[in-house]
Amino acid sequence: MTTTTTVPPTSPGPVTNRAALTAMTAVAPAVWGTTYLVTTELLPPDHPLFAALVRALPAGVLALLLSRTLPRGAWWWKAAVLGTLNIGLFFPLLFLAAERLPGGVAATLGATQPIIVAVLAVIVLSERLSLRRLSWGVIGVIGVGLVVPGPGAMFDPVGIVAGLAGAAAMGIGVVLTARWGRPDGVGAIGFAAWQLTAGGLVLLAPTLLLEGIPSRIGAPAVAGYLWLGIIGGLLAYTLWFHGLRTLPVTATALLGLLSPLVAAALGVLVAGETLGALQLVGFALAVTALGAGQIVPRPRTRKGLPS
Repeated sequence: MTTTTTVPPTSPGPVTNRAALTAMTAVAPAVWGTTYLVTTELLPPDHPLFAALVRALPAGVLALLLSRTLPRGAWWWKAAVLGTLNIGLFFPLLFLAAERLPGGVAATLGATQPIIVAVLAVIVLSERLSLRRLSWGVIGVIGVGLVVPGPGAMFDPVGIVAGLAGAAAMGIGVVLTARWGRPDGVGAIGFAAWQLTAGGLVLLAPTLLLEGIPSRIGAPAVAGYLWLGIIGGLLAYTLWFHGLRTLPVTATALLGLLSPLVAAALGVLVAGETLGALQLVGFALAVTALGAGQIVPRPRTRKGLPS
């Protein structure tokens, strides 16, 4: 009988290694920030389930072929739980919020995830409540809130519920990923493959029964699906799960603030939007919160005692 050990999160060594790993992990939420623009500009409307399915399942199957690794033992149900939370629930809720709300409003709701993670880390991981990182999470949400909605933003109730529920689903998934670690001998690609495939299978039946396939999928939509599946799915989640294995979970969650900031930047660069003075202040607040949340405070030493 083969036993599988789980590798708990480890601490990065030198500060330079931690900075490099943080930068690499940050690529994932930065890429996810393109989801709002791609969804509204390239994908067929009113098909959030189909968009989520195409983003998850093909990338998951491809990653399985690359990694050639299947779950063992308890990891069958753990992968199913994580895949449902991080992919099967989060993806369609994200696309639903992106369709029913301006991208900035949807991004602001998603920015609440670091606060959710900070609270869940106390309950699930038995960590001490980091008031410092919780405070930076609140400041980050305020900053994002100032940046992205803009004047005349619409607040669709279904979209708001979807945005908050999506943040909660992935927040729980992030904390459980940190709690369960990753099986020994399974790389980040294999770990991402399990979750993308599990989430895609969860989405398969609801998509076919409730939405079906869009009547017309043009070249722009194909390009959008490829971007979301290969770059926003396989690549981004591989980097994300690699970082979660080592970096502090609350600090990693704060990197999620990059998503709405990238969405806002793309609005300026691509959609011709402008940022006013208040929005620039919000941008600075969000960037400050994101950076400050990555700093590890030095342990205090008592005066008169060797440090």
